[in-house]
Amino acid sequence: MSTISGLPAHVLLVHFVVVLVPMTALLLVMCALWPAARRRLLWLLVALAAATVVLTPLTTDAGEWLEHRIGRSPALHTHTHLGDTMIYFVVPMLVIAALIVALDISERRAGRVRRGLAAVVAILAVASAAASVVQIYRVGESGARAVWGDTVVSAPTAPADGQ
Repeated sequence: MSTISGLPAHVLLVHFVVVLVPMTALLLVMCALWPAARRRLLWLLVALAAATVVLTPLTTDAGEWLEHRIGRSPALHTHTHLGDTMIYFVVPMLVIAALIVALDISERRAGRVRRGLAAVVAILAVASAAASVVQIYRVGESGARAVWGDTVVSAPTAPADGQ
């Protein structure tokens, strides 16, 4: 995918990923730690985690396409490299969401909470969620630096037509 309605697809898709990663991370932690939330939000978590896994490579591929059209710079190379790693953060969230589904099914069938297994899944969920949020921040921050560089607007500029 290269463009959407004449705009670079990366510029549009990145907004989905930037919202979905933290939202999925939050739901992952909630469902892992809070059984009442798990009963209500589990399938939303799975849907968001799956959507994030699908949209992440689409976004990075669109970014690669855009990179080849605007030219390389060290800042853009850093952003591209960090963006390419994002899949390694979102796939574990989907896997852990599947583990939470399995844990939920197991607990419903057994009629009791499996505390040891629930604790391990909770630790994995918190670690994966935190790592994903930190990484999406790093990717976004490097992207902003690649686009804006060291440009700082100290005062608003006058409109071109003199108004």
